[in-house]
Amino acid sequence: MTAARDVAYTVIHAVGAEDAYANLLLPRELERARLSTADAALATELTYGTLRRVGTYDAIIEIAAARPVSGIDAAVLDALRLGAHQLLATRVPAHAAVHETVDLVGRVAGRRATGFANAVLRRVSERDADEWLSRIEDAARSDDERLSVRYAHPVWIIRSFRRALAAEGREAELLDLLAADNAAPTVTLSALPGVGEIPADADRTPFSPLGFRLAGGDPDRIVRASGGAVRVQDEGSQLAALALSRALPVRKGERWLDLCAAPGGKTAVLAAEAAAHDARLEANELSPARARLVRQSVAAVPLEVPVSEEDGRTRAGRGVYDRILVDAPCTGLGALRRRPEARWRKAPADVPELTQLQTELLTAAVDALAPGGVVAYVTCSPHLAETAGVVAEVERRFGAGLTQLDARAVLREISGGDIDLAAPADGSGRAQLWPHRHATDAMSIWLLRRS
Repeated sequence: MTAARDVAYTVIHAVGAEDAYANLLLPRELERARLSTADAALATELTYGTLRRVGTYDAIIEIAAARPVSGIDAAVLDALRLGAHQLLATRVPAHAAVHETVDLVGRVAGRRATGFANAVLRRVSERDADEWLSRIEDAARSDDERLSVRYAHPVWIIRSFRRALAAEGREAELLDLLAADNAAPTVTLSALPGVGEIPADADRTPFSPLGFRLAGGDPDRIVRASGGAVRVQDEGSQLAALALSRALPVRKGERWLDLCAAPGGKTAVLAAEAAAHDARLEANELSPARARLVRQSVAAVPLEVPVSEEDGRTRAGRGVYDRILVDAPCTGLGALRRRPEARWRKAPADVPELTQLQTELLTAAVDALAPGGVVAYVTCSPHLAETAGVVAEVERRFGAGLTQLDARAVLREISGGDIDLAAPADGSGRAQLWPHRHATDAMSIWLLRRS
């Protein structure tokens, strides 16, 4: 237990102090600590469970400590969050959670802080999770604040989710969505078409023909053995790439571009699809380090994929393409299951700068399309400003020169028809995936065709 808790604390503290990404740091820490399978699973649950509910635990800690969390030393606060999670959301005995967390505080912040930590945690242990939720909800000033502390989402994200669901006539699903965001996602894998194989005993995913889940066993073992032909990949990410490659029949010799390619999962799917249809694929990623990830991702595909390292807004204009994927930088609000710390890092002020970049990238991509060419505009966010707002602005710029394809119809064909995709009230062809409805990231997919 101690080793698992220490790994969790290391990651949690690095997320806050160094802006680390839990999904990148945790695997390294687990490998370094050489934990057993059971302890690695516990460390993972402690890490992600704590990070998901930081806002809720902070509200509880403020009451137990009788002071704002802003007045608590960061190292101590991170330990208290981890301790609160053990007390309120796990089966760890209360005395063990208090004792081990106090010991941790002594090691990371000095013995002088242990008395304070002990007192706070003992007060937290006096109530169960439901009692604490009732207390902090009673102190909320609005219905949205009550949802915020209960479901551990900032108010502005709750409101953006409500608007996005309302645009489909599905506002009543808000609580299901918030609950799904706080559930650990199952591991989904994909087998690259024509390259990888789905194990005979695997559970096929319901929508992507490439996807599967294992009934048991270590997915890393299969990934390593495949040499990259099989990889961990969210089903929504698989569908986003397939929506572009299968939107229209492929003509031999087509030229494709993945404009914002890192980390390369969608690029690899496109590469495999291009290889199967005698098409060509190029990729671009501004960051050299992330461009290396793209090159590694496509290495298993028997197709040469040149990867440039340029600003996508200028890179798109260096050719004329039949298909372009714009998997745009976004708030990432659709992936809060897998990147729980993102909910506490993003702010409403981030949205205008991102939408400007998204608009410029999509405009550059449409400019680079050959007549009849298609661009897939994809965001891992359902925020209407990043989705409908961006597309509306680009359509305004191009007028009759740009039309929408029905992305929902394309996904239904890919999945065999059995996928619940609500039609947006604005009449657009957007396909919106949701964690609570599809068990995927909240991926927004648009298909735009150059007239």
